[in-house]
Amino acid sequence: MALFVTANGQNVKLVQNDSQRKVDVMVGGKLFTSYQYPENQEKPFLFPIYAPNGSVVTRGYPIEPRKGERVDHPHHIGLWFNHGNVNGLDFWNNSSAIPASRKDTYGHIAVQKILKAESGKTGTLEVASNWDDNKGNTVMAENTKYIFSGDKTSRTVDHISTLTAANGPVTITDNKEGLIAIRVDRAFEMTSNESLIFTDEKGNPTTVKATDNTGVTGMYISSNGKKGDAVWGTRNEWIILTGTKDNTTISMAIFDNPKNPGYPAFAHARGYGLFAMNDLGQNSYDSKQEKKVYNLAKGESITLYHRFYVQSGAELTPEGAVKIFQNFSKEY
Repeated sequence: MALFVTANGQNVKLVQNDSQRKVDVMVGGKLFTSYQYPENQEKPFLFPIYAPNGSVVTRGYPIEPRKGERVDHPHHIGLWFNHGNVNGLDFWNNSSAIPASRKDTYGHIAVQKILKAESGKTGTLEVASNWDDNKGNTVMAENTKYIFSGDKTSRTVDHISTLTAANGPVTITDNKEGLIAIRVDRAFEMTSNESLIFTDEKGNPTTVKATDNTGVTGMYISSNGKKGDAVWGTRNEWIILTGTKDNTTISMAIFDNPKNPGYPAFAHARGYGLFAMNDLGQNSYDSKQEKKVYNLAKGESITLYHRFYVQSGAELTPEGAVKIFQNFSKEY
């Protein structure tokens, strides 16, 4: 059966596969991404993600390693959403690399139910998840809506997360490890000749080794006019990452929303391929800022709105990003 194509975009079809614990997202008959929630990972994620021209924009490691890519930070998988300090638990850094003896200081996100997987002019995926400690106690309940859309040259994911204190009070403490993030393919990293060491809040170091820069073309630009490494630790309404892969210019962008607590978000965007924006941290990026703490009473919620966008064939300009941001701000 032919897919219905609207004047503004292409049909979105969601294909739910409970046995494989995933939902495939097809735009115009082509795979855009898959929502995956495997039992051997500590969170759900979108992986892989394809630009409209067919180029994969997410790093393969650790799910599907590819030759020449970096193998640091095994918790950086696809596009995900979590935070580094919720009731003292680290939901960001948890992975198979954390030994059992240390798991009690980490949390994980367990999908409970796919509430909706609806196809049409846009695709809507709604999921119920629990943010649990290592003993299976639920700290927060999460309702997540993904709204997928696209046309011949672009793809969009709107991510709307409502976090509710489940069984008692919840404290979300200022932390740089958050909030919505993607780990990108090597082509979209920035060139570097240095080995770098990054340390998390618990003092655990991770070395990102210098490697061959062939084909590495990425460059960040932010809404406040910063570029490259200068983007990290600054507040922004949006950030663009542009590079070239398969001889095609591809731009990705993450958009914050004025409704979010902590707006405008801080950039947690690294040259080695971590691209993130964080509304729930500020002192951890800028020591001059107040240390932000969000307290939720039992049953109390906060909702956060973000947009991920990718286009191929031309660079997304700041002017184009402003228009997308304005539309996103009006839609929610």
